[in-house]
This record gives sequence, structure tokens and C-alpha cells, in this order.
Amino acid sequence: MVFANKSVFNEFIIVGLPETPIFQYISFFLLLIIYLLTLLSNFVIMILTSTETCLHTPMYFYIRNLSFLEVCYVSVIVPKVLGTISLHGRFISFSGCISQLFFFFFLSSTECFLFAIMAYDRYIAICHPLHYTTLMDSYKCRSLTICSIIGGFVTIFPHIVLISQLPFCRSNIIDHFFCDSPPLLHLACADTYLIDLLDFSCASLVILTSLLVTLLSYVRIIATILRIPTKLGRSKAFSTCCTHLIVVSIYYGTVSFMYVKPKVSFSSTLNRVLAVFYTIITPLLNPIIYCLRNKEVKESVRRRLHFISHFQSY
Repeated sequence: MVFANKSVFNEFIIVGLPETPIFQYISFFLLLIIYLLTLLSNFVIMILTSTETCLHTPMYFYIRNLSFLEVCYVSVIVPKVLGTISLHGRFISFSGCISQLFFFFFLSSTECFLFAIMAYDRYIAICHPLHYTTLMDSYKCRSLTICSIIGGFVTIFPHIVLISQLPFCRSNIIDHFFCDSPPLLHLACADTYLIDLLDFSCASLVILTSLLVTLLSYVRIIATILRIPTKLGRSKAFSTCCTHLIVVSIYYGTVSFMYVKPKVSFSSTLNRVLAVFYTIITPLLNPIIYCLRNKEVKESVRRRLHFISHFQSY
């Protein structure tokens, strides 16, 4: 993808991690550990859901796609954040910055739509179990996933193209730890009203529509759970729903605060703290909440570990 470069600057400087050296090194090692754990947990899920026959269901198909998105998502952001610990690593070219912005918004928008599809899948499974295999066959699963990808691309591409055409001459210092839209638009020396409006409209469309589908699905799910006669069945279903809703609340809460709000200026420190939740923390929590707590997945991991230990002893 080629973007026209009309900026005065050929590259930007990302502020990145806190300025104090001791905090930089602490943040670096914490982020590195979180990044490696995120990659490991999501790769484990992708391998298990691909190879274990018992996990070849629509729910795990969506979880596998979510894990793939999370790997791409954190890999777009975290390696560059880790590089900002050195002065040379803080420089990023104009095309590199626009590319990071594009992939960040594309992957996050696709993830929002996928969250909604996963909630709808659980709604069908719990509220209409007899029709689940018919309504969620392999063709429908693939089609919904492709629709989430297309939706993620269509909603953000015009916005990114318009940003790439802006002249940036106020400064080349991005007061953030990655190339995000609000701090980047702040550096433009042209009128950004229409881009701000488009940014707000696209964010509202993606976040609010996917959140509405997710919440409505869980409302119907909870209403169905309340009618379950056994206490054990209710507690098990509530446990799953509550953990899913925690992740959704963290992700949508922080993203909405950043992108679906009036043009009000907040401190850069607050913006960076909030951004840490939806760019770094949530991708680590997703595999734990959606999959690694699941009994079927834990049994699959146990069988794999038993096979490996048996093979080594042999």
C-alpha cells in the first residue's frame, strides 16, 4: 500500500516509554514478558483448536481467529514500543507510521466485529441449542469471519487515506507510544475538522454497533440462564458469561473513552495508560478468559503434555 507523503517531515519521533531510565527498563521488561506470554498463549490456542478434533466447533473456530488477530495486533504495537527504549528506536518513517496506524485500526475494528459474532454464536448455542448446528455450520462461520474482516477494512480505509494526505509541519514528536490518530492529527498544520468528524463517526459505528450486538446477545443469554432449573447449570453458565463480559467491558470501555468522545483534551499520561489496556492487557486476557479456563481446552493441553512426557520417557 502506497500513501502520498505531503509532510514537511520525513520521519516522526515517538515519545514512547516514561523518560526516567529506571522506569524505562522496568517497563521494557514487563512489556517484553507480557508480549511473549501473549504470543505463547495465543499460539497454543491456535495449535490446539486446529489439531484437536473435539475443538472443531464454531466457538473454537472464532476463538482461533481471535487468537490470530491478537498475535497480529500486539505485533503491530509492542515491538516498536520496546524499541523506543533507545533513542534511535524512537524514530519512525512517515510511511511506517501510517502503516502502523492502518493495521492498528484495521485489526481493532475487525476484532470488535468478531466479538459481536462470538456473542451471537453463544446466543444461538444457549438460546437455540436444537438449531445451533444448522444456523452455525462451517460455511456460515467462514462467511461471518470474512464479513468482520471486510467490515474492519471498509470502515477505516477512507479515514487512513485522508490522514496520509495531511501536511505535518507543526512538530514531528508524537506524544504517545505508537502512531495513534489523535496525537498524529494534533501535529497536522491543516484543518482536520472533517477527519475528526469521520474518525468519530467510524469509531462510533464500529464500537457502538458491535457493542450493541454483544450486549443484546448476553441479555438474552442471561435471561435464558435464569430459566435453567439446576443451580449448578446456572452457576457454570454465569461464570462463563461474567468472565467474557469483564474482557468486553475493559476493551470497549477504554476504546470508547479514547475514540467515541467529544474533542476534549486529556493528559497524554492518561491517554497512554488507557491505551495500554486495549493494546497490551486485553490481548493477554483474551486467551485466558475465552479458552485457557475452559475445561475442554485444559483437557486437550493435559493430553498433549502427557503425550510429550510419554514420548520423552520412551
